[in-house]
Amino acid sequence: MAPLASKPDLDVMKQVNRRFVTGVTVVTAMDGQTPRGLAVNAFSSISLDPATVMVCVQRTSSTHDCLFRADHLAINILSTDQLDVVGTFASKADDKFKDVEWESGPCGSPLIARSSAQMEVEIRERLQASTHTVFICRVVHASVAERHPMVYSAGKFFDGGALAPLG
Repeated sequence: MAPLASKPDLDVMKQVNRRFVTGVTVVTAMDGQTPRGLAVNAFSSISLDPATVMVCVQRTSSTHDCLFRADHLAINILSTDQLDVVGTFASKADDKFKDVEWESGPCGSPLIARSSAQMEVEIRERLQASTHTVFICRVVHASVAERHPMVYSAGKFFDGGALAPLG
């Protein structure tokens, strides 16, 4: 493949990304007997049948190697009353689970209490994409709570249940 003639300006790319509204997730897995996790907004559904999703994780993340070794992981879609949780999992804290209520999913992955929705998935593929690993996963367990999801845009968190429909 021929090299690109130019690269987009980094500040412009930051502004482009700030225009996109995304959900807020915490991706978790067990590292032996120790739960690990991190905040991730690069999550997407790929297919409903079979239920397949993807998450992207920066390879320099302290949680990356645990996820890369895991067979299963959990995707916790955060609710509007979990600002404390997103703050903890976006940090570099050693023990992010210290003050977080959670339980093991059917395959052992940490499911965080108060989440809007939760999935436990089996990792099927690990693709290397520049600075990140893309995990392609088959959903093996899913649950939904009656809690509005948290959304993120332009550096701020919003109530996903308070969005106004167009038209």
